[in-house]
Amino acid sequence: QVQLVESGGGLVQPGGSLKLICLASGFDFQMHTMMWYRQAPGKERELVADITSRAGSTYYADSVKGRFTIRRSNRNNTVVLQMNNLKLEDTAVYYCNVRYRGSQFWGQGTQVTVSS
Repeated sequence: QVQLVESGGGLVQPGGSLKLICLASGFDFQMHTMMWYRQAPGKERELVADITSRAGSTYYADSVKGRFTIRRSNRNNTVVLQMNNLKLEDTAVYYCNVRYRGSQFWGQGTQVTVSS
């Protein structure tokens, strides 16, 4: 079955960096676009970044452009979200996501807290 396991969250000061990793299994990883979403308290879940399968084209939400980088390893079935220059408003639970055979699959989420 499809499994997405996130890791790498934590507490960081404004201006700091974190690297989130999603380990995927149970589907043909290299054939699917992978996404990172986040959900802050009291807000809707929003798409942060995605990366297409083989070509590796990327999308970033305006709020993270120039600060976050998404990349993938089709060899290791991982997708990484490198987050630099973190801001207070980046505080959220971050989720890895894939759409596979008409369904959406989510990881358990990893908490990112930016606080001074």
